[in-house]
Amino acid sequence: MADLFDSGAAEPVKGPRPLADHLRPTVLADVIGQKQILGEGAPLEVMLGSGSLSSLIFWGPPGVGKTTIARLLAHETDLHFVQISAIFTGMPDLRKVFEAAKIRRQNGQGTLLFVDEIHRFNKAQQDGFLPHMEDGTILLVGATTENPSFELNSAVLSRSQVLVLERLDPVDLEHMAQRAEQELGKALPLDGHAREALLDMADGDGRALLNLIEQVVAWKTDHPLTPPELSKRLQKRAAQYDKSGDAHYNLISALHKSVRGSDPDASLYWFARMLEGGEDPRFLARRLVRMAVEDIGLADPQAQAVCLQSWQTYERLGSPEGELALSQAVIYLALAPKSNANYVAYKAARAAAKATGSKPPPKHIMNGATDLMKDIGYGKDYAYDHDAEDGFSGQNYFPEGMERPAMYVPVERGFERDLKKRVEYFARLRAQRSG
Repeated sequence: MADLFDSGAAEPVKGPRPLADHLRPTVLADVIGQKQILGEGAPLEVMLGSGSLSSLIFWGPPGVGKTTIARLLAHETDLHFVQISAIFTGMPDLRKVFEAAKIRRQNGQGTLLFVDEIHRFNKAQQDGFLPHMEDGTILLVGATTENPSFELNSAVLSRSQVLVLERLDPVDLEHMAQRAEQELGKALPLDGHAREALLDMADGDGRALLNLIEQVVAWKTDHPLTPPELSKRLQKRAAQYDKSGDAHYNLISALHKSVRGSDPDASLYWFARMLEGGEDPRFLARRLVRMAVEDIGLADPQAQAVCLQSWQTYERLGSPEGELALSQAVIYLALAPKSNANYVAYKAARAAAKATGSKPPPKHIMNGATDLMKDIGYGKDYAYDHDAEDGFSGQNYFPEGMERPAMYVPVERGFERDLKKRVEYFARLRAQRSG
């Protein structure tokens, strides 16, 4: 049976080849970066050394070597390499892949099936891999840019090891640029600062860097280009950001935690990163209000109003001027005194309500609207607080038989210092008058 997905059956490409294809490593030792999975004592080095390669999920950004490493793993282990993309592959195609792998196995050769964008497969498609993984028909290597914990079935994850691949750092990118110059037989027509700018434009993506280099070496110039000349001819690649993906949640988490950590510079940086990635400013405005009530609360009651006003200003001004109002709110929140006392108290109240949700209020605070209700004790012995000393009766307002909890515990920061004094004052009076 012919293997429709047999990468080894294709004739060598005789037409033009991209630089990235020319420079694709032929052995794992030539892979640039990813020492955390390929270096001495790292997972892949240990697996290959022991001859026990397991199914793998490569999680990382684009252009960092996921496909290359998978291909080289097949070469190192004498497995037949088959590559498919979840974007273009349906169940009929998968069945053909599995049938070809079974025939190969009967002939004594295993199959390493590399699935690019594996998170694009739905649950039923992912489940289809399981029996073939379990009986050894295929060794699965999946690649994803999304968090496998959220995007892949637990059954697939339990049969695989997740390895995290990282963005290439400037040293890795410079190494790759030098390899490209050796392959091309010429140096890049850039001065030192422009070369650094080119590496920055790649933004940790090796494939993007090689594509940029191909453009640069094609230019005809009689002098090394400067950064302004480079930026005039090339645009920085778009930031890696998906408003519905993992980066979205990572960056909003970074912004929230920077605000909570009272770091206005880091807060502004992550705020700007999200805007540069195309995030909806209204989403950011909504999250800023949440930060005000969750992490600042009554330590600075004005913080919530500042956020709502900045949101309203954005709606009036629109983009790009309106974002300045939101950035002002970011700075205010970062520098405001912090308290999660309200957040903690609210969660404690919800937990108590869930545990004691059937208990009625004490009869003395229930409204005796009819004679019958009065006869059974509704409103009896209710103390009107305005008639009491200090405007405080000290009565119990929790259900009868329920031990009084201490839910709201103010901190010694900002306006909550004053609220803490009030809480303690009323607690003392309550103790005296209940006694």
